[in-house]
Amino acid sequence: MAKIFRTEKRKRGIFGTLVWWVFLAFNGFMGLFFGLFVYHSTGASAPGSVDPAVAVVATGIGASFLSLWLTGTLILGLVVALTRGKTVMIERVVVD
Repeated sequence: MAKIFRTEKRKRGIFGTLVWWVFLAFNGFMGLFFGLFVYHSTGASAPGSVDPAVAVVATGIGASFLSLWLTGTLILGLVVALTRGKTVMIERVVVD
């Protein structure tokens, strides 16, 4: 007796795939640059050598950078969600 397994899968088009990779690249670069900025602005490379005024400015820049990252992720995430693609039904027949 044969069993039929059906699976629904979303298939993205070329534009949807491009948007997906742009979304991943944006988040990767923002995470990398934010991590590097935090590492260097906190004085992790030379402990005790950070001026308090520099720390305040770095905190402001870091907060604005974080809000830019959040805004970009929300906008690109919405576009990624809207370019999901059409549903494709995949059938697999297993014969016992």
